[in-house]
Amino acid sequence: MAMGRRRGKQVALFVPHQQLRSGGHPFYAALDRVLRTAGFDAFVEAQCARFYAARMGRPSVAPGVYFRCLLVGYFEGLDSERGIAWRVADSLSLREFVGLTLDTPPPDHSTLSRTRRLLDLETHRAVFTWILGVLATAGLVKGTTVGIDATTLEANAALRSLVRRADGQSYEAFLTGLAQASGIATPTRADLARLDRRRPKKGSNAEWVNPHEPDAQITKMKDGQTHLAHKQEQAVDLATGAVLAVTLAGGTAHDTQTLGSTLAAANTTLQAVRAQVDVSTAPGVAAQVANAVADKGYHSNAVMLALATAGVRSYIAEPERGRRCWAGKPAERDAVYRNRRRIRGAHGKALLRSRGELLERPFAHALETGGMRRTHLRRHENILKRLLIHLGGLNLGLLMRTRFGIGTPRGLQGRADGLAAFLPTLWRLWDAVVAMWVRSSRPRPTLDAFPPPQTGWPAIATSGEARLAVAVFTTGC
Repeated sequence: MAMGRRRGKQVALFVPHQQLRSGGHPFYAALDRVLRTAGFDAFVEAQCARFYAARMGRPSVAPGVYFRCLLVGYFEGLDSERGIAWRVADSLSLREFVGLTLDTPPPDHSTLSRTRRLLDLETHRAVFTWILGVLATAGLVKGTTVGIDATTLEANAALRSLVRRADGQSYEAFLTGLAQASGIATPTRADLARLDRRRPKKGSNAEWVNPHEPDAQITKMKDGQTHLAHKQEQAVDLATGAVLAVTLAGGTAHDTQTLGSTLAAANTTLQAVRAQVDVSTAPGVAAQVANAVADKGYHSNAVMLALATAGVRSYIAEPERGRRCWAGKPAERDAVYRNRRRIRGAHGKALLRSRGELLERPFAHALETGGMRRTHLRRHENILKRLLIHLGGLNLGLLMRTRFGIGTPRGLQGRADGLAAFLPTLWRLWDAVVAMWVRSSRPRPTLDAFPPPQTGWPAIATSGEARLAVAVFTTGC
């Protein structure tokens, strides 16, 4: 056979349709069946109809295509809309999942951005709630016990672009003025850096703001670095692992200040899910949160009292504060003591242990492997639109994991690779077991089978063990 060589070839004018059609990705094919069976496209078209004219101009990208592209962003770990548009255009399997024919151009990133700005936040929230309704039908939404936790998202803004809120002066110009006031007529960059290191409280959010992203705040990240960031807080159903609500705040907002809004969002979502599902499924979904689980960052007298007043049983880890004075605070004292008794019980300890698994895992899936640790959008409304559909994809992954055993397309690939690596090991183990069985089934030689040594044998071979050893050695076995 002659070796083929890569050279310029004339492209055919026509290509058969069968050569362009892929076999499809099994995960996306199964996910598409789930969405079609539940009526996803009809629902989003009804929700988005009020944003478009009845009959005017060129038809837009179908709303189902837009939302499916955002779901692809979660399943493929893409953080930007530009990356989503490129990936959909490059993959025939994703084109089939999104619902594009071969002669239909995929939406580019500007189309996705324009559609996101056109559709309001409540429409994205309705799609997120609809996905939870599908999970509730499958028995994956309970809502009785909810865990709450928060993390930081790096903002799409740079610290070097900060300006003073008072006069709009840039940070470098501000340092230059300070250096000149201290006696340095023409300060160098080294002088400015030295002056900045010595200046206390130089990163105050009350004094500085980024004009391009005023919603971001100067925040110390979990790795110790300082960036402009947002705070994402979410409520997770501890019975199933489904995300019930997500809120967004400034990077420096304290946990005790944002807990109430996240619980309120979770209660609103639960009520919307109960109204969406049928009468046989609605009793399995709680009308409101009954138990709240959180870490010690959420513990305060005001939070304990507010939860007790709202009828929510708190399981919040209590920091070590030493002996406390409760003079004039009987209600706060009783709420704190009741929470302390609950977290010291067996049920409370089990809930706090499950918090590490069921609260941290959604963050890892959505932000690390899902690619949303750093945002490419600005303003909380735009970021929250993307987060809602992103976490909606996480909930769909939970449904797929329950039904098919795989929650992401990469998980299917990992399972196939693991099976391919495990089968040769299993085959070698089977060969070893068969070889041991064959050796054990052979008749073992006895001492009577070997006669005493004849003349000329060494004297050491007169014993039975020696005769057996010599016989085995001489046969080469």
